Amino acid sequence: MLTDLEAVFRSLKSELGLRPVFHHNKDRVRGQLFISVLAYHIVHSIRFQLKACEIDRNLASLRRQLCTQQRVSVALKRADGRTIHVRWATRPEPRQQVIYDALGMSGRPGKTETTVI
Repeated sequence: MLTDLEAVFRSLKSELGLRPVFHHNKDRVRGQLFISVLAYHIVHSIRFQLKACEIDRNLASLRRQLCTQQRVSVALKRADGRTIHVRWATRPEPRQQVIYDALGMSGRPGKTETTVI
Protein backbone atom coordinates (compact mmCIF):
# COMPACT_ATOMS: atom_id res chain seq x y z
CA MET A 1 0.00 0.00 0.00
CA LEU A 2 2.84 2.40 0.83
CA THR A 3 4.51 1.68 -2.52
CA ASP A 4 1.23 2.43 -4.30
CA LEU A 5 0.79 5.66 -2.33
CA GLU A 6 4.32 6.78 -3.18
CA ALA A 7 3.78 5.97 -6.87
CA VAL A 8 0.57 8.01 -6.97
CA PHE A 9 2.19 11.02 -5.29
CA ARG A 10 5.22 10.76 -7.59
CA SER A 11 2.87 10.74 -10.57
CA LEU A 12 0.85 13.66 -9.21
CA LYS A 13 3.95 15.71 -8.57
CA SER A 14 5.22 15.29 -12.12
CA GLU A 15 1.94 15.34 -14.07
CA LEU A 16 0.18 18.08 -12.13
CA GLY A 17 3.30 20.08 -11.46
CA LEU A 18 2.93 19.68 -7.71
CA ARG A 19 6.65 19.66 -7.10
CA PRO A 20 8.07 21.18 -3.95
CA VAL A 21 7.65 24.90 -4.27
CA PHE A 22 9.25 27.15 -1.72
CA HIS A 23 6.29 29.24 -0.64
CA HIS A 24 6.58 32.45 1.30
CA ASN A 25 3.05 32.19 2.55
CA LYS A 26 1.47 29.58 4.86
CA ASP A 27 -1.82 29.74 2.96
CA ARG A 28 -0.08 28.74 -0.28
CA VAL A 29 1.59 25.81 1.45
CA ARG A 30 -1.77 24.69 2.84
CA GLY A 31 -3.34 25.18 -0.59
CA GLN A 32 -0.77 22.98 -2.31
CA LEU A 33 -1.13 20.32 0.37
CA PHE A 34 -4.93 20.43 0.04
CA ILE A 35 -4.77 20.04 -3.76
CA SER A 36 -2.30 17.15 -3.43
CA VAL A 37 -4.47 15.27 -0.93
CA LEU A 38 -7.63 15.98 -2.94
CA ALA A 39 -5.96 14.69 -6.12
CA TYR A 40 -4.83 11.55 -4.29
CA HIS A 41 -8.39 10.90 -3.07
CA ILE A 42 -9.73 11.25 -6.61
CA VAL A 43 -7.11 8.83 -7.95
CA HIS A 44 -7.83 6.38 -5.12
CA SER A 45 -11.58 6.59 -5.76
CA ILE A 46 -11.10 5.92 -9.49
CA ARG A 47 -8.82 2.96 -8.84
CA PHE A 48 -11.25 1.58 -6.21
CA GLN A 49 -14.11 1.68 -8.74
CA LEU A 50 -11.93 0.02 -11.38
CA LYS A 51 -10.80 -2.74 -9.01
CA ALA A 52 -14.45 -3.52 -8.28
CA CYS A 53 -14.75 -4.24 -12.03
CA GLU A 54 -11.56 -6.32 -11.98
CA ILE A 55 -9.44 -3.64 -13.68
CA ASP A 56 -6.31 -3.49 -11.57
CA ARG A 57 -3.87 -1.03 -13.13
CA ASN A 58 -1.66 1.67 -11.73
CA LEU A 59 -2.16 5.35 -12.59
CA ALA A 60 0.63 5.44 -15.18
CA SER A 61 -0.85 2.45 -17.00
CA LEU A 62 -4.33 4.01 -17.04
CA ARG A 63 -2.94 7.27 -18.39
CA ARG A 64 -1.07 5.46 -21.18
CA GLN A 65 -4.21 3.58 -22.11
CA LEU A 66 -6.44 6.67 -22.16
CA CYS A 67 -4.03 9.21 -23.64
CA THR A 68 -4.79 8.41 -27.28
CA GLN A 69 -8.33 9.73 -27.04
CA GLN A 70 -8.31 13.41 -27.96
CA ARG A 71 -10.49 16.50 -28.17
CA VAL A 72 -10.48 17.72 -31.77
CA SER A 73 -10.99 21.30 -32.97
CA VAL A 74 -11.86 22.22 -36.54
CA ALA A 75 -12.25 25.71 -38.03
CA LEU A 76 -14.32 26.02 -41.21
CA LYS A 77 -14.55 29.22 -43.26
CA ARG A 78 -18.06 30.06 -44.49
CA ALA A 79 -18.90 31.76 -47.78
CA ASP A 80 -19.98 34.89 -45.88
CA GLY A 81 -16.50 35.19 -44.28
CA ARG A 82 -17.54 33.96 -40.85
CA THR A 83 -15.78 30.98 -39.26
CA ILE A 84 -17.39 27.94 -37.67
CA HIS A 85 -15.37 26.33 -34.87
CA VAL A 86 -16.37 22.79 -33.89
CA ARG A 87 -14.85 20.87 -30.96
CA TRP A 88 -15.57 17.26 -29.99
CA ALA A 89 -14.03 14.16 -28.43
CA THR A 90 -12.83 11.30 -30.62
CA ARG A 91 -14.49 7.90 -30.31
CA PRO A 92 -12.85 5.76 -27.61
CA GLU A 93 -11.12 2.53 -28.51
CA PRO A 94 -12.75 -0.62 -27.08
CA ARG A 95 -10.08 -0.92 -24.34
CA GLN A 96 -10.77 2.68 -23.32
CA GLN A 97 -14.54 2.16 -23.35
CA VAL A 98 -14.12 -0.68 -20.82
CA ILE A 99 -12.58 1.82 -18.39
CA TYR A 100 -15.29 4.42 -19.03
CA ASP A 101 -18.00 1.79 -18.51
CA ALA A 102 -16.44 0.67 -15.22
CA LEU A 103 -16.47 4.30 -14.03
CA GLY A 104 -20.02 4.91 -15.26
CA MET A 105 -18.81 7.61 -17.66
CA SER A 106 -19.57 8.44 -21.25
CA GLY A 107 -16.91 7.41 -23.73
CA ARG A 108 -17.15 10.87 -25.21
CA PRO A 109 -16.32 13.30 -22.41
CA GLY A 110 -17.43 16.86 -22.91
CA LYS A 111 -20.01 17.87 -25.45
CA THR A 112 -19.74 18.86 -29.08
CA GLU A 113 -19.27 22.62 -29.12
CA THR A 114 -20.04 24.73 -32.18
CA THR A 115 -19.22 28.44 -32.33
CA VAL A 116 -19.73 30.84 -35.24
CA ILE A 117 -17.52 33.92 -35.30
